Amino acid sequence: MRSHARTFAVLALTGALALTAAGCAASGGSGGKAASDEVTLVVHSSFPNKEFAKAASKATGLRVKVVSAGDGGELTNKLVLTKGAPIADAFFGVDQIFASRLIDGGITEAYTPKGLPDGAKRFAVDDRGSLTAVDYGATCLNIDTGWFAKHGVPAPTGYDALTDAKYKDLAVVLDPTASSTGGSFLVGTVAKFGEQGFADYWTQVAKNGTRVEQGWTEAYNGQFTQGGGTGTRPIVVSYATSPAWTLTKDGSATTTAALLDTCSNQVEYAGVLKGAANPEGAKKVVDYLVSREFQDTIADSMYMFPVDASANVPADWTKFAPKPAEPNDLPAAEIGAKRESWLKTWSTATGW
Repeated sequence: MRSHARTFAVLALTGALALTAAGCAASGGSGGKAASDEVTLVVHSSFPNKEFAKAASKATGLRVKVVSAGDGGELTNKLVLTKGAPIADAFFGVDQIFASRLIDGGITEAYTPKGLPDGAKRFAVDDRGSLTAVDYGATCLNIDTGWFAKHGVPAPTGYDALTDAKYKDLAVVLDPTASSTGGSFLVGTVAKFGEQGFADYWTQVAKNGTRVEQGWTEAYNGQFTQGGGTGTRPIVVSYATSPAWTLTKDGSATTTAALLDTCSNQVEYAGVLKGAANPEGAKKVVDYLVSREFQDTIADSMYMFPVDASANVPADWTKFAPKPAEPNDLPAAEIGAKRESWLKTWSTATGW
């Protein structure tokens, strides 16, 4: 989803990561010698490549190379198309919208990392270890609270933000056929309104003057009134953590709000690619992705929640980026089985 959808959140990994990485060099470790001392990780386009490569190399004792392959959907496509001759040894950044394509296609080698956090087990897609959950967030509608106050319009609180006539021409959403953020939000509407009702909802959304963009950057930075540009729409599909990014200068308040009743969890996975040139090295990299050291950096580097519940998260997230109490979720297997049908229904319903 996205030029990965969280372009705004690509921050440098903390200095503590690099300083403490060397102490974990043995954590990946069996006694066997890897076929090579180089291992390649392919990731989505908003991963902190250089910082991770440096820290992971110290932690694993290998030369870790990180390459980008577009957003989550593009990454998935490349992994499927290169089955049998993988472009890397391991991957990170495929979410539950596309997870089934890797599993059904036999793209990954089953592996359960050492010291797997309980939080990762909660998001397991199967009992074989086909994929390993690394982080998660929630896609949902965000609003510019100041805009509504200034214009005397009651701020929306839920999915009606896209269908109520008083919000006509005020929203921008993401194309779920091009963006995994948009795909996650679409799945949330299926969970909320059911397979018989979500098409009617989206027909109303389209009729209410909602604008559709291909990716998060175009929608948030280009169209949203709090995106830092000249946007004119105060409602956008983004993340539950986004308000923690739009803080006032003194950090005492945020200028946006996430509508938590519209949230759907998005889980990002890693794994070992079948046919990898260095499978043992790939396993060490996956081990590192769920290690406490790396988990401690996720909130600051990618604005997602680490699967390790004990890992560090900014204190102000409790106030400005609360998790949805009841996200509108569906099992990854159901998403995989019905995704294409839902996308066709969405396209017909909206005319987009």
